[in-house]
Amino acid sequence: MIFKEWAPIYEEILKDFKIQKKEDIKSANLLNKLLNDKDIILENTIKHLIQNKEVVIFGAGPSLESMINKHKKMLKKKINIASDGTTTALVKYNILPDIIVTDLDGIIKDQINASTKGSIVIIHAHGDNIDKLKKYISEFKNNIIGTTQTDPNTFKNLFNYGGFTDGDRAVFLAQHFKAKKIFLLGFDFNGEIGEYSFLVNKDKNKKLKKLDWCKKLIDIVNSDYKKIYYL
Repeated sequence: MIFKEWAPIYEEILKDFKIQKKEDIKSANLLNKLLNDKDIILENTIKHLIQNKEVVIFGAGPSLESMINKHKKMLKKKINIASDGTTTALVKYNILPDIIVTDLDGIIKDQINASTKGSIVIIHAHGDNIDKLKKYISEFKNNIIGTTQTDPNTFKNLFNYGGFTDGDRAVFLAQHFKAKKIFLLGFDFNGEIGEYSFLVNKDKNKKLKKLDWCKKLIDIVNSDYKKIYYL
């Protein structure tokens, strides 16, 4: 999704969550600066992984672990994309994600370790994670790129593939790079929050509202794409 298409959706999200765009821009400026001297992975690296491949994206719903167990053999044959905290669940089951989409809410050491073993980590900047960007970016030594939910054309080192939460950003990513099929595992939109969301000290109602938006955004992608399947 190009930014011209994403921009009106983003404006609606800003209004719904009362987000200050200037804070998103501040965070993006920081991440762009922190990545200035880093070895940015070119987009064609991700394209090579995803294009015409069957992709599994992991959501942090209550069904996550049981579904990993159920589909473990199948997962070995797919490109696996973890959304933030689900990285920890995958590590628990000895699955190294090909890609991690994160705003640094999960257990960071698991994401750093996965990066050192070859996972590409797509780190997102938004107004609420400025402190985490400052704290953790330097610990990722390689295999990282940055994203923003604002206009990417104003930043040298950031991309915007569309999306708001880690889960739906992963879906936008897979659609952008033309995955053959996208399978969603652990995406539970039943009003329950899974342990790999790492909700400690966070607003549950806000999280549920984000899940509503996640579902809405996935539906927007699939309205044209028609290649998204829930496991």
